[in-house]
Amino acid sequence: MKPAIVGIAGPVLLPEEAALFRAHPPAGVILFRRNIGDPEQLASLIVALREVLPEAASIMVDQEGGRVARLRPPHWRDHPPAREIGHLFARDPAAALRVAFLTGALIGADCRGVGFTVAAAPVLDLSIPGAHDVIGDRALAEDSGIVARLARAMAAGIGAAGVQPIGKHVPGHGRSRVDSHLGLPRVEANDLAADILPFALNADLPWMMTAHIVYPAFDPILPATLSARVIGGIIRGRIGFEGVLVTDDLAMKALSGEPADLASRALAVGCDVALYCSGEFAPTEALLRTCPPLTATAARRLEAARNWAARRHLRLDPVALAAERDRLYA
Repeated sequence: MKPAIVGIAGPVLLPEEAALFRAHPPAGVILFRRNIGDPEQLASLIVALREVLPEAASIMVDQEGGRVARLRPPHWRDHPPAREIGHLFARDPAAALRVAFLTGALIGADCRGVGFTVAAAPVLDLSIPGAHDVIGDRALAEDSGIVARLARAMAAGIGAAGVQPIGKHVPGHGRSRVDSHLGLPRVEANDLAADILPFALNADLPWMMTAHIVYPAFDPILPATLSARVIGGIIRGRIGFEGVLVTDDLAMKALSGEPADLASRALAVGCDVALYCSGEFAPTEALLRTCPPLTATAARRLEAARNWAARRHLRLDPVALAAERDRLYA
């Protein structure tokens, strides 16, 4: 199995994609709106993926709630943006923590119900006045402690549905004044203790996702995704994260170079899994063909992430959970 999670082109698995996955099996596939129509189509697609992927492969989706949601009405539930939960915390902390859990559980139930095993949520970035709105209302709050508590509750809800959550975007994307989808941000602040704290307080999450950002206080040249200093010294060291570390999408314009080369560099400095989402066949093929095999350490971390969700999986009644969430918002 190759240490990469990749996208596919459209709503069906193409023959060339199936052949590629059989020849160079990835650690998983991530699906986007281009891949998702209705529940019947999505179920068929995931069955087709399961037929060609390794048994342990992840099926991932970005499903934070708010504007970052691939499963949408009318077939799936609508979920509030993170900022709304933070605003509720200012009025009623206990209600907000419960809403965060319920939202995570409902997101997880939607995901698990169609076959996803990993949900790329929650966001642990801070809401920073004046920063680019690429994070914006995806952030729970400005205060590190509040973000940490609400994110932990949301992750617990996702886990209660039997789905593995991903904390994003370590070591912190909130201060960015550039959208990393479009360019390479630099966060010039010398003191990033507040940004790091939500990640440190959630260091036991099964997955975290890197930020494509240069932090001169940590590494004056390389973005976190490609920096041994940041990954080894900050994420694994200061934050203490020992779970699966996946890159943010290597197709984003924050990084320059061929996706296969970027994947090799990210893996070499300590990322466990490279994420490449474009669905374009040629660069996906090159990335999977040139990726080294999954390391024993990464395999162990992936297994631990699956066990994390299995241990927390509960019988949930999504209708009752949604009704409770509505009452708490009333």
